Amino acid sequence: MERIAMNCREELFTLANQELFALAPHSQLRWSRCRRYTDPIAPYRHPVLIYNPTAGKFRRNPEGILGRATAALGRAGIAPKLLPTDAAGHATELAQAAVADGADLVLVLGGDGTINEVVNGLAHSGVPLGVLPGGTANVLATELGLGSRIEKAAARLSQSIARPVALGRIVPRAGEARYFLMMCGAGLDARVVYDMDHRFKAAAGKLAYWLAGLAQIMHSVEPLDVRVNGSSYRCGFALVSRVRNYGGDLEIARGASLLHDAFEVVTFEGSNPLRYAWYMLGVLLGQAKSMSGVRVVASGCAEVLSDAHIQFDGEYLGRQPVSIEIVPGALNLLVPPQYG
Repeated sequence: MERIAMNCREELFTLANQELFALAPHSQLRWSRCRRYTDPIAPYRHPVLIYNPTAGKFRRNPEGILGRATAALGRAGIAPKLLPTDAAGHATELAQAAVADGADLVLVLGGDGTINEVVNGLAHSGVPLGVLPGGTANVLATELGLGSRIEKAAARLSQSIARPVALGRIVPRAGEARYFLMMCGAGLDARVVYDMDHRFKAAAGKLAYWLAGLAQIMHSVEPLDVRVNGSSYRCGFALVSRVRNYGGDLEIARGASLLHDAFEVVTFEGSNPLRYAWYMLGVLLGQAKSMSGVRVVASGCAEVLSDAHIQFDGEYLGRQPVSIEIVPGALNLLVPPQYG
């Protein structure tokens, strides 16, 4: 009798989410009636899925991508309430409202910018965050080993465990402090983000980043000063990172980990743009750390002392000095067991 009662409760919970079944195949309904909650992700009873219909590959086929995502989550025993974003910053508001309404899991389908907005809405809430790749670079999904395909990522997410991780907190000279989960860049890479043609990015994806980077070869790299662990350094590019992955294809901060309560700070010296092409070759070969002009430091804080271009999690902040600090245990993140 107890097993029958539990199955009935599961069926009622599944049928209650009409938004999911308007998009998912009818076979999912038949499967959900007999599923057992054996996966780590399945016990969540009030999940939501925040998605950005204009993110990366999502915009090319929003209904198809959303249908694949909800079907894949259904196979993992999750029937989330669907919450689309409609403007910049909306994902933060949706995450905050979901927490206030009793959500016990927040999933994100979108790019790293959308993930960042959700992180700023979930910080210190205790509600776990899970991510599905839906953007251009999908740095976080790549970092966690979830892959770039929604179905594979959902399957791996179903085996993931909520773990407390630190966030970076960036405090600009002017404006509000913001959290970031992955990285903050100052100098050259933030200039690339600033110069990016976002309409071209929508059409070309990651190619737009590479072309914007190549365009910098025509310009001298502006110097900036950073302070780390009490020492000041002059460089043209500084990366304050929580992740190894950079841009979905490279690994710059190879000693970084989301499970560490520290940043890996990597600085690149010089003003000659060709020197940075040489640096990137070193990054591709996994030899950047040993190159002349490259410095790698572990730290819980950093300061950009110059009026430098700043980006965080791929979003452009502005041109100004900032301080950056680690905030341990600020977010619960669904992490695959193999990540470490």
